[in-house]
Amino acid sequence: MTLEVDMGKYKSVRVPLDVAERLIVDVSKRLNVESKDVMEALRIVRNFDEFYEFQQKKFKDYVVPDKDISDMIRGAVVVDSMKLIKEGNKKDVVITFDRRVREDVLEESLKSLGFEVIVKRSDLKQLLVKQA
Repeated sequence: MTLEVDMGKYKSVRVPLDVAERLIVDVSKRLNVESKDVMEALRIVRNFDEFYEFQQKKFKDYVVPDKDISDMIRGAVVVDSMKLIKEGNKKDVVITFDRRVREDVLEESLKSLGFEVIVKRSDLKQLLVKQA
């Protein structure tokens, strides 16, 4: 399992649909956070097909769970956005976690779900090398 960290320090991971709910719940428990975005992210995962159709109709790449301003101020946001993917019968979810969620928490959570974790970082230096 690859945990991607972008230049903005947002962390993303692509997981099968059946793992997505367990991952979100596990991460929020490890952080001791029950925020609106977590509840919305779980609702999106549990209603994958409906939200996938919505995503396609609106020509959106990502579905963004609602967040409370108070959660953002407290740093209690866990899920930034989600991308729902269907390839044949396979359903995957790319979960992008908030920049304030620590990498080690995500690594521990993924390991507890039985995955081997590889961290892939995108930084400005790599981006400039690719463009040159």
